[in-house]
Amino acid sequence: MQLGRHARISGALAAASQALVNPAQATVLGEEADWRYEAALLYYGEEDDRVSAIEGRLQASATDADGRRLQLALTLDSLTGATPTGAVPQTAPQTFTRPSGRGEYVVAPGQTPLDDTFKDTRLQLNAGWATPLARNWETDLAAHLSKEYDYLSLGLSAGLTRSLNRNNTQLRLGGSAFFDTIEPEGRVPLPLATMPLRADYDSEEAFANAFAATRGNRTDHKRTAELTLGLTQTLTRTLVMQVNYGLAEISGYQSDAFKLLSVVDDSGTALRQLYESRPRRRTKHTLFWQAKAHFGAPVLDASYRYLHDDWGIDSHTLDLRLNTRLAPGHSLEPQFRFYRQSAADFYRPFLEADTPLPQHASADYRLAKMDTYTLGLKYALPVQGNEAHLRLSYYWQRPEGPAGPGQLSRLELYPEVRALILQLGYRF
Repeated sequence: MQLGRHARISGALAAASQALVNPAQATVLGEEADWRYEAALLYYGEEDDRVSAIEGRLQASATDADGRRLQLALTLDSLTGATPTGAVPQTAPQTFTRPSGRGEYVVAPGQTPLDDTFKDTRLQLNAGWATPLARNWETDLAAHLSKEYDYLSLGLSAGLTRSLNRNNTQLRLGGSAFFDTIEPEGRVPLPLATMPLRADYDSEEAFANAFAATRGNRTDHKRTAELTLGLTQTLTRTLVMQVNYGLAEISGYQSDAFKLLSVVDDSGTALRQLYESRPRRRTKHTLFWQAKAHFGAPVLDASYRYLHDDWGIDSHTLDLRLNTRLAPGHSLEPQFRFYRQSAADFYRPFLEADTPLPQHASADYRLAKMDTYTLGLKYALPVQGNEAHLRLSYYWQRPEGPAGPGQLSRLELYPEVRALILQLGYRF
């Protein structure tokens, strides 16, 4: 981007934003609307050639003299690499059928089984609109669209805000609804069906029939409805606090079509691999608290989030940031984030062959008991009258679980995840 062309870029983006809102060129904002823009590029990379992602985001927002606000955002990201399947490692090589049923791959002894074909591109569009209804009342609306190769998400949200106490207190009631369509490669696997292996069949036709027998519909759906209640309070000239409560009801397909679950014997040898099964209903409660305090030059931003759901997961998230101005337009912001969660009730790193199959089970490490740590540092600086920033973070995830029998006691069942995150941003 050539920063010297700021005026022409801003004008083009403003025209494009207005055209999105009203193709007939009749803008919903007054001519005096103040347009702001932000472009950002993010890189996420895990160690050991696992998942990596590159994400680009462009956002335009405007506020007019009547207090009406418009926000438009476009996000494009690409993910590649290898992701854990959920199967346990072994002391001998393992062969797995690919999710599509076309082809197979071999995992070396002692290695965590990874699906090395993981690749996806996602396009996301968001639009938000807020306007005063009357004195001390404001309403907001938002729309969401996200499309991946095998996933489509559509969402709408709305809220109503009431200001009190000379605008020092804001109460907000909001609601949202999302409708997702999942269309995995090779159709939706049947819960806890056994993954067939080509070597076990005399012909390609016999294998194809066996694979088809483990598959259900071509698509499935997930619906989410959420209600939020929020309170924002200005306590002093230097302290603002916010508390939110959220209740979400999720129904439909919530399994991961690409995750497996190993059935092992007393020696820890994997006898077969099953496709995972998660409940089709989930209720989540969240409580979020945030405070911003101005201590002269530095500004402390502290937040805590608690989540409880009927899957048995309880999580705690603490996020601390301290923004310090170094010189006009320059600032430095260190960050520390800690996350802890308990395991889901149906999380199983493996299943034992001599026990009955449960109704629901998953070996996805994201459902395991874990602690994660994030250390980051952001530096902002002025560039030709605008603001650029650079953020570098280190992410460390430590999942936990029970020891395995036999050979599994000598293998790493819960590998740690370490990643670097780099973000570049420019506001103009």
